[in-house]
Parts: sequence; structure tokens; C-alpha cells
Amino acid sequence: LPHHLSLHITLSLSHTHTHAHLHTHIQYVRLSSQCDLRPPYRRDRTARQHLRAGARACGARCLSVERDSPPRAKVTLSSSQLTATEDVKMAEDIQAKLEKYRTAPFDARFPNQNQTRNCWSNYLDYHRCQKALDAKGVDTAPCDWYKRVYKSLCPISWIQKWDDQREEGTFPGKI
Repeated sequence: LPHHLSLHITLSLSHTHTHAHLHTHIQYVRLSSQCDLRPPYRRDRTARQHLRAGARACGARCLSVERDSPPRAKVTLSSSQLTATEDVKMAEDIQAKLEKYRTAPFDARFPNQNQTRNCWSNYLDYHRCQKALDAKGVDTAPCDWYKRVYKSLCPISWIQKWDDQREEGTFPGKI
């Protein structure tokens, strides 16, 4: 926009039981160079009241709505149209992941301990299980329990570090 034009956009989102409505109002306002929209600030005013007072103090000589400006637009979207946006899709993806997310269950080997301390044990058990079942040529699906447990207990940075150490051959644990 040129420096003498100001663009005011108002967005409001209202929800009903069946539809979400997005209301958009766009207005181009011409400001004269003699006009200052900021009158002296008063503590008893909100920011909106402060700007309105500045516009009123400025008078009609300062503000005029552009003749060729687009009219105010009101957009109403149904909830099915809103789900097509990427933001809503991302929220749905996160919601789906949260529904599938499970934490580590009770482990009888460590009955009186906080399970987060057993991240290392479950990491080792998973890789030992993988190695043993691969050697027998059997399906390794039973090992996935250990993987789920250590992935829910261990910080990602630790897992990445241990995976890198295993690839380099410097991993300190016995697998």
C-alpha cells in the first residue's frame, strides 16, 4: 500500500452448533499528511478508544474512505469448508497422534520405581530382543512393546545419541 493509505482489517470468528462463521471487514482509509491519529495518551482509555479519539480529533479533512476501495466483505464458511485449511488439518493430525499416544505401562521388573528411570533398560531390551529374534529368523513384532516403552520414556536426544553410538560401534551397553 502507498504510505498515504492505511488498511484496516477486522476478523471475527463465531461458532454455532452447525457452522463456523468468519466475518471479514476490509476498509481502505486515506490519511492526510497533516493528520496525527495519536492524540495524547490517557490511562483511562483502551487502545481502541485512544485511536478512535485520534480519528475524531482529526476530523473529516483527515480521513476519507477511498472511492475505489473494495466494499466491506462478509465471508461465511461452513465447518466443512474450514476443515480444508492447512491449520485445521494440522490440528487434526495432532489430535490423531494424541489419541494413539500411549505411555509406558507398569513394569513388574521395577515395581517400586518411577518408570522414567528405566529408559536405558528398555532401550537395551528392545535391541537385545531384535537381535535374538533376527538370529532365529522369527518375526520381531513382540519387541515392539519395548520400543513403545522406551520411546515414551526417553528424551529424543538420548535415543539419537545412542543410535549414533550403535552405528559407530561405540555404544557402551551390551546388546
